[in-house]
Amino acid sequence: MGYVSKFKTEETDLLFQAILSLKDGEECYRFFEDVCTINELHAMSQRFYIAKLLLEGRTYQDIEEITKASTATISRINKCCRYGAEGYKIAVGRLAPGTPEP
Repeated sequence: MGYVSKFKTEETDLLFQAILSLKDGEECYRFFEDVCTINELHAMSQRFYIAKLLLEGRTYQDIEEITKASTATISRINKCCRYGAEGYKIAVGRLAPGTPEP
């Protein structure tokens, strides 16, 4: 049996179908600028970057210095990386080798 999300709704399915239809980085920027506030986009971007650093084995102290995120935020993301739905692991694992750091 496949993964079943606790967030699954028709509206969420439609959103994810739209995201999957985007063809390149420019389309992603255009879409997310319309869908998210700057703070929402910053928060999601920061969470993903923190997850990437955690999955690379970086320490909380390193991550705090690099991202300026609180240890509470880093801890929440670490919990997702360790016990969550493996979304961060999947996405980070699919990044092209040598993907530039922010």
